[in-house]
Amino acid sequence: MTRTARRIRRPLQVAAAGAAALLALSACSSSGSDSSAKPDARRSGKLSGEVTVFAAASLKESFTALGERFEKEHPDTKVTFSFGGSDSLAASITGGAPADVFAAASPRTMKIVTGAGDASGAPATFVRNRLEIATLPGNPHKITSLEDLTGPDLKVVLCDKEVPCGAAAEKALGASRLKLTPVSYEQDVKAALTKVELKEADAAVVYRTDVRAAGDKVAGVELPESADAVNDYPIALLKDARNAEAAKAFIALVRSAEGRKVLSKAGFLKP
Repeated sequence: MTRTARRIRRPLQVAAAGAAALLALSACSSSGSDSSAKPDARRSGKLSGEVTVFAAASLKESFTALGERFEKEHPDTKVTFSFGGSDSLAASITGGAPADVFAAASPRTMKIVTGAGDASGAPATFVRNRLEIATLPGNPHKITSLEDLTGPDLKVVLCDKEVPCGAAAEKALGASRLKLTPVSYEQDVKAALTKVELKEADAAVVYRTDVRAAGDKVAGVELPESADAVNDYPIALLKDARNAEAAKAFIALVRSAEGRKVLSKAGFLKP
């Protein structure tokens, strides 16, 4: 082989080797990019899908606000609420209604769910609530106590006795040795409050959080007797939750400092 031929062949070999190295590097880079992307996605714990929350009617305003915050933090999720009387919600859950989270207005109604084996883990108390009298704006009947509600000319509404706000009212009345015959028993606290807002009743025994949420539609009268009937609110992940991870994250938000801030602003007490 001549010297000229050797000079020509050597650059060709170098070029070929360089091209092969570039191809190998590109392949490694591509392979490394793919393999790292998938684990990163898994490690990110990104939440998605729908979370169905069954919650006591008195939690409507607070939980709606927290649901909106949750969706903002996790854009691929949607929180769907079903608000109502805790006993009715508990019956729906034990009857097979699909839900991920249950927030009740009393331990007694939560026990309906836990007793049926429909909760995953132990429920946690996240707030407390106390009763207050909702009257017509300006309190024209000058109501100041539970005893005033026993007057024969007043139209008073209570929650059904099976509902936590109704059970608490019965307990407060019993502790005060008062007998009250309402014009109606309502299925949940919002229904009782609505009777006063529509001026279909002169007063209702509801939660102070509901009086606050109603704004100037009603007037509120604090009840010393309510100290004997403070309700604890437990929350639990449900056993058949279809979106358990997102449900756990929502419960964590409710119990977080951020969640407590929203609930405290609504008038709920710390557990």
